[in-house]
Amino acid sequence: MPSKTISTSPVVEKVVLISVIPQGGAIETTNEYLDELAFLAETAGADTIKRFTQKLTRPDPRYYLGSGKLHEVISFVKENGVSIAIFDDELTPGQIRNLEKELGCRIMDRTNLILDIFAKRARTSQARTQVELAQYQYLLPRLTRMWTHLEKQRGGIGLRGPGETEIETDRRVIRDKLARLKEKLKEIDKQNLTRRKQRENIVRVALVGYTNVGKSTLMNALSKSDVFAENKLFATLDTTVRKVVLEGIPFLLSDTVGFIRKLPHNLVESFKSTLDEVREADILLHVVDISHPNFEEHIRVVNETLQELGVGEKPAIIVFNKIDAFRYVEKAEDDLTPVARENISLAEWKRTWMSRTNSHAVFISAYKNQNMNELRKILLNEVSAIHFKMYPQSGDRPLN
Repeated sequence: MPSKTISTSPVVEKVVLISVIPQGGAIETTNEYLDELAFLAETAGADTIKRFTQKLTRPDPRYYLGSGKLHEVISFVKENGVSIAIFDDELTPGQIRNLEKELGCRIMDRTNLILDIFAKRARTSQARTQVELAQYQYLLPRLTRMWTHLEKQRGGIGLRGPGETEIETDRRVIRDKLARLKEKLKEIDKQNLTRRKQRENIVRVALVGYTNVGKSTLMNALSKSDVFAENKLFATLDTTVRKVVLEGIPFLLSDTVGFIRKLPHNLVESFKSTLDEVREADILLHVVDISHPNFEEHIRVVNETLQELGVGEKPAIIVFNKIDAFRYVEKAEDDLTPVARENISLAEWKRTWMSRTNSHAVFISAYKNQNMNELRKILLNEVSAIHFKMYPQSGDRPLN
């Protein structure tokens, strides 16, 4: 009898994406958000087979969707073997419970999906602790829909108070875990602070930007190192620091987690210690994917996040990356046949509004090593100015 072949490849789950278009909202904006949600789902290893949108004054408090659209989703999910329905907004515990009952599949919201990706991507102790903290903070108010029995094995004499329900025990277990994780992060922060103090007398440059704009690729190009880079969202969670020397002037270059729209508040809080590299940097390199159709929105999101971190006024060089992937479609004279333009020259880039409204703007392709010399020149000028303030008589100290 022939032996059975057992597949070891991961099962790709079929998912549907769901969003409500709020009053006054534009369908184009909602579609942009769903494009990003689909990329998040792909990063998590899922296959998006359908999108659903509905115009509502506000999401339904019980089911998020109106009854007609809900029945449409129920039919599709059951007929197509969908395993997960992912919602672009954060759902309440009650909505999750009601939707699971009606749809008969797993329900995830945008926050839950991002947390899942972060959990898979965390490598260092610090990143794993930060993600775990955010996960438990997300889970705590949602225990009303699922009795997790996180530590059932703890049952025994003296471990449960009189009349304490199982869900109260679970809440207490999570609160205890949260307290331990916060203490662990404090210890990690102390260690990181000691390391940063040892680097106080050297100029620090931090890469910031939306997720998947090419920060890690740029870091590899500038530092000649081999930092992990991938065309997926949140490829980098852990802060990476490399020493770079340009014409005898040393500085430290750090790569940090990318920003994103609707980034869960718990994650922002958990990762604030990682973002200390941004706070303490002397110069920011704000990397933008110029080939992305929504790059202006990405710039806005990053600037707002930097303001939230209190570093919005730091000296910054805006780096428009991926010029090799840029493709501009302009209308032809007859308005019928669009004309695609590629390979925009550097002279043309410098005449654009992006260049005119940013005194320190440079257009590059880190992947193709295009115009990197101009970036190095601008960066060297900025780093040198700070370096010579630190060491007015630079001859007194060797340049490493």
